[in-house]
Amino acid sequence: MHSEEIIIADRGPLIGLARIGLLELLPLLAKKVLVPRAVWMEVTHARSDAPGAKEVAVQAWMEVEDVGAGTVEPLLLFVGQGEAEAIAMAQVRPGAVLLLDDLRARKLAERLGLRRLGTVALLGLAKRRGLIAALKPALDALVGHGIYLRREWIDAALREAGE
Repeated sequence: MHSEEIIIADRGPLIGLARIGLLELLPLLAKKVLVPRAVWMEVTHARSDAPGAKEVAVQAWMEVEDVGAGTVEPLLLFVGQGEAEAIAMAQVRPGAVLLLDDLRARKLAERLGLRRLGTVALLGLAKRRGLIAALKPALDALVGHGIYLRREWIDAALREAGE
């Protein structure tokens, strides 16, 4: 992934990165960070004290966009509103990278031929680019905040990072 690309972020990665204080990695890894309106609402308006709500709400570098209902509706058969909007947004932006962790959404994005990246892979990329010193503390922090990460993802990322 080159830094000139667009990242379209889903709720889970935004909350996870906010909870461990690494939300600022996103504008360092992409030229543009887009957030579908439904994702923005899920994160910032569900409860003002929800994890990540305050951190996400104040980021001027995030571009919140509306997505046409007609492109989202068919996707709602498979995933929730936020994931559906993120996937629909990626479908009209060739080269965009979807940042999502939800397994069903990842599988749907793969079937649609969309590029995708999870939080663990994003943190691995940040380590390779020298934006974080070590991967393990970030992954441990995510798990410590109750964010579920598949053990095989963690192990593979640590092996790849040489940790």
